[in-house]
Amino acid sequence: MILAAETNESLAQLSNSLIYSSMAVYTLAFLAHIAEWVFGSRSKVGRTAAALTGTTGTTASAPAVQVKQAGGTAVIDRPTVVTRSAAGTRDVPDGPGAAGGTVKGDLYGRIAISLTTLAFLIEAAGVVTRAIAVQRAPWGNMYEFSTTFSTVAVGAYLAFLVARKNVRWIGLPLVTTVLLDLGLATTWLYTESDQLVPALDSYWLWIHVSTAIFCGAVFYLGAVATLIYLFRDSYENKLATGGDPGGFARSVMERLPSAASLDKFSYRVNAAIFPLWTFTIIAGAIWAGDAWGRYWGWDAKEVWSFITWVGYAAYLHARATAGWKGRKAAYIALIAFGCFLFNYYGVNIFVSSKHSYAGV
Repeated sequence: MILAAETNESLAQLSNSLIYSSMAVYTLAFLAHIAEWVFGSRSKVGRTAAALTGTTGTTASAPAVQVKQAGGTAVIDRPTVVTRSAAGTRDVPDGPGAAGGTVKGDLYGRIAISLTTLAFLIEAAGVVTRAIAVQRAPWGNMYEFSTTFSTVAVGAYLAFLVARKNVRWIGLPLVTTVLLDLGLATTWLYTESDQLVPALDSYWLWIHVSTAIFCGAVFYLGAVATLIYLFRDSYENKLATGGDPGGFARSVMERLPSAASLDKFSYRVNAAIFPLWTFTIIAGAIWAGDAWGRYWGWDAKEVWSFITWVGYAAYLHARATAGWKGRKAAYIALIAFGCFLFNYYGVNIFVSSKHSYAGV
């Protein structure tokens, strides 16, 4: 027994070391992402591409291209690849990405992705080691939930990259958020490894909490896309009305996907994960029935989980309703994600409820 306890304590310390190591690598990835954006801002390729496609930020009118032929010059139209948006909105090409089409920017971007992948593997190893040390699911308190949450968020991002989705622009805000999350987890939220209280000692912990973590991680990616969409949409509106954005705004916004692409991405992500969030609430109710003898008791955590569900349901409804698409729907999506964050941080820290059994 003593040997087993010492082994578990050693594993717990190893887990902590791995989490700190992942933070160090995430910091390097953060710096590499910064370098990608910095060198991308110096891109002449991106500006040249915009000029060739006739992009002014609001339309994509391809200019004529002269082609020399024997005995004269023929004029043809250059084809333009645009991102089709909803009816009544602009058709704007996606930007060249954070690297801005530069070789050096792309190099730093690839380094950033490699470092992010390495940090993800180290952090995942830390989460698994914690699970072995405590001999249970590694999300029995806020520290464990936070480390697992950031791991899943990065994993979802890397999965999109593997699927060849245009999401590399999420890298910088994602790594920044992960560093903040792990910083909070290792300082304010840290909890020594311990066994679960009887109410948590159930196979439903694996089902309910794991789906909640996955939903939150994907909702986070959707929220980032929604927030960036609002900035990009404002930028496109300013250009459409004859405004002149500053050099910094142009440098950043012109490299991002179009507002239509960002809106489509956030909608698809939130719509795809919403049924799983519904299952999360149902699984929690079933678990509550087993643990406390009632399926729903209007506990603070249950209430805010339901409010979050209503928020995303309202977003999906608004997104499909004429007059509420675009910015209005985006605001609802951000409010819904804000409810998710409050359900996690606010309820767990500031509200006394049946879900307060694990402290932080």
